[in-house]
Amino acid sequence: MGLAKGRDGLLSVPASYTPKTPIPLILMLHGRWGRAAGLEIFCENAAKLGIAVALPDSRGRTWDLFLGGFGPDIDFLNRVLAFTFDCVAIDAQRVAIAGFSDGASYALSVGLANGDLFTHVIAYSPGTVAPPSLRGAPSLFITHGIRDRILLIDANSRRAVPALKQAGYDVVYEEFDGGHAIKADLVEESFRWFTGSRKR
Repeated sequence: MGLAKGRDGLLSVPASYTPKTPIPLILMLHGRWGRAAGLEIFCENAAKLGIAVALPDSRGRTWDLFLGGFGPDIDFLNRVLAFTFDCVAIDAQRVAIAGFSDGASYALSVGLANGDLFTHVIAYSPGTVAPPSLRGAPSLFITHGIRDRILLIDANSRRAVPALKQAGYDVVYEEFDGGHAIKADLVEESFRWFTGSRKR
């Protein structure tokens, strides 16, 4: 993107994109120690469904919520979103924030606090959910492996999902037989849910 030296980010736009037709956007957040550059396959699969993906790098080794509180990463996400909306015609009814692991926790926390912007939140194997406030009513899609040894499912998603449903959020929740990972078929399912083409 050219927004920062070193830790920056990527913007993926489908080859079929034309400015005359606004397209869905996913702001995808990597896990701890990760980088945007490790998620190219995510972009390729999203592009098949006509979805743009913005992939920012966290300012530190992980997202600032887990290093003392919201701050520099929020500022950078705002810059990334401004850059993306300047470059691409985005469908305001299809704007998601997503993430894996720490990125999933951050996506849930930021998404729940900014439901007036993010219509959807996608969380692959999340841990902490700690929004500073609640705004709007984004739809949620959460996946978690039953054999996750990094962010244990019983201590995390199996607690968070019932609480989110009780709070009135529309939640799709999928468990899978696996560990701390992003499962390819559930990624595709989350894309189809996001774009409204998910099979019922």
